[in-house]
Amino acid sequence: MAESCRWARGERGSVTPLIIGFAVILMVLVAVVLDASAAFVKRQDLGTLAEGAALQGADLGAEGREVYTGGLTDAPLRVTPSAASAAVRTYLRQVGAYDAHPGLAVAVRVEGPRVTVELTAPAELPLTFPGASETASVTGRGSAVTDPET
Repeated sequence: MAESCRWARGERGSVTPLIIGFAVILMVLVAVVLDASAAFVKRQDLGTLAEGAALQGADLGAEGREVYTGGLTDAPLRVTPSAASAAVRTYLRQVGAYDAHPGLAVAVRVEGPRVTVELTAPAELPLTFPGASETASVTGRGSAVTDPET
């Protein structure tokens, strides 16, 4: 019995570094999960905005006078890059995207009847590590077509 007490006294305090180590690992994991969640939510938000903007660009970017002068034909509506880009930027202003996402960058690409919108904005991360950046660049994409057959 005396020997077991001597052993217990000699090992006293050795659990403390283990607990501190696990606590540090747990805090790092919490920080990574929070930062990843914040970036994911930002990407989802930008993706939703990009989808709406692409729909607006495809809708208002189509050459409407072709429909009025020639009627609806089997040919898909032609989307002009300048009209689609203007419609996308107007939509983003109307929904307050520039205010909600400071530093928002917009890229509009038109390929035939397809309008693709790519929105990139900085995302502030809730927890950061010393020496790491406090922001990350997050991108959301959306596209729409005027002809569902393509």
